Amino acid sequence: MSSTTVTTASSHEVSAPHSSLGTSLSVSDKKAREVRRIHHIPRPEGLEAQRRWQLEQMAGAFRIFARLGFADGSSGHISLRDPVKPDTFWINPYGVHFGVLTISDMVQVDRQGNRIGGADKLVNKAGFIIHSMIHDARPDINAACHMHSPYGRAWSTFGRPIDMLNQDSCMFYDDLSVYADFGGVVFAPEEGRKIAQALGPCNKNVILQNHGLLTSGGTIAEAAAFFIALERACQTQLLVEAAVNPANVGGGVSGLSKAFVSEEEAVYTKAGTGTPEVMYMQFVPEYQLILKETNGDFLI
Repeated sequence: MSSTTVTTASSHEVSAPHSSLGTSLSVSDKKAREVRRIHHIPRPEGLEAQRRWQLEQMAGAFRIFARLGFADGSSGHISLRDPVKPDTFWINPYGVHFGVLTISDMVQVDRQGNRIGGADKLVNKAGFIIHSMIHDARPDINAACHMHSPYGRAWSTFGRPIDMLNQDSCMFYDDLSVYADFGGVVFAPEEGRKIAQALGPCNKNVILQNHGLLTSGGTIAEAAAFFIALERACQTQLLVEAAVNPANVGGGVSGLSKAFVSEEEAVYTKAGTGTPEVMYMQFVPEYQLILKETNGDFLI
């Protein structure tokens, strides 16, 4: 069971303040001693500060993706709508490994693909087409991630959404589309437009059949956290499908079958695990680790 849309058309301070990282007891109802978990996106004041904050997350996200094995030659890109000039966006340069990217490598482009800031480097044409169409179609999307990650690429072959198999799958309840018309490498604006249309007016995540995954959000952190979660959900789905296949030991001998999360519970779980604030906090530990491992060398 899943609730998805299937489309067939041919500043270094990433973490929230300490008080918002943990839990606090409700003052209004001490008898119930309700524990409230507080999630908060610590957005800086000022557009220039927000630009720097998001570029730091962008460079950090590439390092995280490299560590997780999402790098694949020159494929894959992350885009960031510029807070200062929102009709432009930042994207990674073509042909530079995720594991060596820094803030100063990012390229700022306009709607026509002209470089207007950042590094004087080439950008991936397919990446520009996909991301420009998404940013044009969805003003609420400030960041998008597209990678050819192993499990997402494998599951995309089937052109199917993921099932609501567990708590983590429910992050994508009613928030996942499938684009079922693979049109080859995206060199034409029309193909990018179709991918943007597949997301629809509200969804932030899409499985591109025979291609891979694309996730998005209001911040780099949200989009990156969604990507990591969707890649792992695809891995789980593949493991479960193998286990219940009658031709395999699990399905044939033990009679294993899937137990789905109910729609009611999926709605409830999505509200608690898949919001922009929660996804932001999902990214924070990964960012903290990459800062420690690299000594922040991507921040230059």
